Amino acid sequence: MSKKKVMIGMSGGVDSSVAAALLLEQGYEVVGVTLKLWSEKIDEMERPSGGCCSLDDINDARMVANKLGIPHYVMNFKDEFRKDVVDYFVEEYQHGRTPNPCIACNRYIKFEGLMDKAIAMGFDYVATGHYAKIIKNPLTDRFELHRGLSFKKDQSYVLYNFTQEQLSHMLMPLSDLTKDQTREIAEKYEFSVAKKPDSMEICFVPDQDYAAFIERYTGKKSVPGNFIDSQGKIMGVHKGIRHYTIGQRKGLGIAFGIPMFVTKIDVENNTVTLALEKEIFQTELTAGDLNFIEISQLTEPIQIEAKVRYSAIPAPATLIPQTGNTVKVVFAQPQRAITPGQAVVFYNGESVVGGGTILGM
Repeated sequence: MSKKKVMIGMSGGVDSSVAAALLLEQGYEVVGVTLKLWSEKIDEMERPSGGCCSLDDINDARMVANKLGIPHYVMNFKDEFRKDVVDYFVEEYQHGRTPNPCIACNRYIKFEGLMDKAIAMGFDYVATGHYAKIIKNPLTDRFELHRGLSFKKDQSYVLYNFTQEQLSHMLMPLSDLTKDQTREIAEKYEFSVAKKPDSMEICFVPDQDYAAFIERYTGKKSVPGNFIDSQGKIMGVHKGIRHYTIGQRKGLGIAFGIPMFVTKIDVENNTVTLALEKEIFQTELTAGDLNFIEISQLTEPIQIEAKVRYSAIPAPATLIPQTGNTVKVVFAQPQRAITPGQAVVFYNGESVVGGGTILGM
């Protein structure tokens, strides 16, 4: 009986390296692929190593593949990445929303794009080094996405866009490991990336200055406008809406004597509303661009837990279907800095019910 063939995305980090090793141990025929996503040099700014797009990362992935004795290839997804991730990122900021490019990259590039290529090439599965678990529920006959073992490293929040077809062809070998255990396995294999730090930044904005990146990318300068309070009174001048996000306190460029927070970004009037911290807490949101995993569709209100950002603790809420393929989420307790453009993900215990993009409050 021939071995099942797996294409694993290898970023050059410790997680995907160990995932590849575990797949070999489990008896799969493994091929490593590193995605070439972003090699732009803007204002001669070089991409440092330690992320997911640099030449160093490609070399690190190749060295691990060589050590494991598996083939390694580089696939060019630069055009797709620019269109589906970078252009989206820029467009969202210019419309006063705060995007999540990592979710877009997972959805369109790492899973949809890579999966299509893998299946077309005769592979049975695509694998990644994410910390989440895929199971088949025998009662519903649906594939489910569950949290990873380690709450600290659980990455189910950024994976809510999986379809049933994609889940049926996905493997996540790190689902039952902690990060420390992953590094221990990497040490056992003597991988050069065993102690490589995790990438925390957005790969195409290495200095994390989003506004400066957007100006370089579009050639359009930020347009200053007014800071206003909740009653519309002018409080000062802002640098341009792309510099701000809901809940922001630092970097406002003006002192008020007391902490002030961004509560609203109005693109049409080019204003940024500031208020006291208590005003950034909300109990409701509306979400669209929905995807459901545990269920096929939402037909009636259900009780869930929801996260409005990656680092948030899931909070009890009611999920209510609305017209126009949207939902309302009503939290039992107010949530801090609910931000249009970010993802809200719905949980039923360990299982991801689904998720969507926050449209507003």
